[in-house]
Amino acid sequence: MSETSPAIVWFRQDLRIADNPGLSAAVNAERPIVALYILDEETEGTRVPGGASRWWLHHSLESLAGDLKDRGVSLTLRRGRSAEVLRNVIGETDAGAVYWSRCYEPWAVARDTDIKETLKDDGLEAESFNGSLLLEPWEIETGQGEPYKVFTPYWKRLRELYQAPQLSSIPDALDAAPAPESDDLAAWELLPTKPDWAGGIRKSWTVGEAAARGRLSQFLGDAVADYPDDRDRPDRSGTTRLSPHLHWGEISPHQVWRAGAKLLDEGGARAKGAESLLRELAWRDFNHHLLFHFPKIATENWKDRFDDFPWADNPDGLAAWQEGRTGYPIVDAGLRELWHTGWMHNRVRMVVGSFLIKDLMVDWREGEAWFWDTLVDADLANNAGNWQWVAGSGADAAPFFRIFNPVSQGEKFDPDGAYVREWVPELSELPDKWIHKPWEAPDDVLADAGVSLGDDYPEPVVDHAAARERALEAYNEIKGSDS
Repeated sequence: MSETSPAIVWFRQDLRIADNPGLSAAVNAERPIVALYILDEETEGTRVPGGASRWWLHHSLESLAGDLKDRGVSLTLRRGRSAEVLRNVIGETDAGAVYWSRCYEPWAVARDTDIKETLKDDGLEAESFNGSLLLEPWEIETGQGEPYKVFTPYWKRLRELYQAPQLSSIPDALDAAPAPESDDLAAWELLPTKPDWAGGIRKSWTVGEAAARGRLSQFLGDAVADYPDDRDRPDRSGTTRLSPHLHWGEISPHQVWRAGAKLLDEGGARAKGAESLLRELAWRDFNHHLLFHFPKIATENWKDRFDDFPWADNPDGLAAWQEGRTGYPIVDAGLRELWHTGWMHNRVRMVVGSFLIKDLMVDWREGEAWFWDTLVDADLANNAGNWQWVAGSGADAAPFFRIFNPVSQGEKFDPDGAYVREWVPELSELPDKWIHKPWEAPDDVLADAGVSLGDDYPEPVVDHAAARERALEAYNEIKGSDS
């Protein structure tokens, strides 16, 4: 192949222009660019994105296409098996190189390894890059040369090793190869129509690279000083809300790190907030580290003893949880926020996860599947890793006996009930004292608030104290060494 033949920049979970190593490689190689996105739902083992993720993907591709067009490049969309699509596009464009950013899902690793070998055997240049993580999973290991299984030492080692790479600049005008025929994005039907359940998501998010950079800038300007405390307060706008932008690669973790690290030398509250932000980026890396080295964590208990856990067959409880009608206001608020916005506050994710697993005794995989379908930031590594953390079955997991009390969690982190009142409006007139435990409110208080338990708002589906004892008993039955 000629060194001036086109390069295919294969976009995946790096839907941005800035700080995109694959795109930079094509620019530096001085090859004309073919920009390609493949919707691959057919390669063996692939897990198809859930409904909320598909909504985000549609709009992120729209945004990327517009940004590329501004630089003179058309985004080609194709659907099918990645290997077959690449072979077709290479034939249509006479491309001599393919560049992409790596993904870490088990099926993606297997697929991309085969694709790279095949391309090289065919005489093409094929290069993959780290466009999604701070450090590659194989770049950080214990003193014994093993993968990390506990976060704190992982975080300490990452701080020692990591140096943010220099931001690569992309010209305002790119050298474009003639674009091959493209699918119509609308024809992919990524957006819901009948019914259109995405109205709340549309109101809650602005998608794309510019929105991601704006969100980071706003956070570092307004909320970072209070982040260590406010990140646990669902009643406040104290989180970054960068998770879907990071998952789809509309912003890179290097960009976030570079921006946050600038505040560390300031000292004081802003530096403390920036340190918390960097730690959260490292937690994201840690989950990908685990997924890469222990791929079973996506679908199987990481701790084998949990294979004997007596999960309950509780379809009614699962449905009540999914629909936000458990009778526990903080839990119901979280599930309703999720359904409406495609996102849930992180503290509440832990509370609702604990409630499903430990109060209702429902397998963590049911919760993971629901989050996969309803979260705009659904990410296999983070979703599975965090669910197993809550369950106690994962690496560096919370002890199983740490069972979140939904009442005390609500009272501590939503003390005025503002979060519950927003998402469970039928309880909005209850006094603060009763907002997280309406079943204990006197009849006259309920009447004054216009609440009839069992009619306007459900009675609790389970007694938490009894459920806690049941969960602890089940845990004690399987306690012991992992096989």
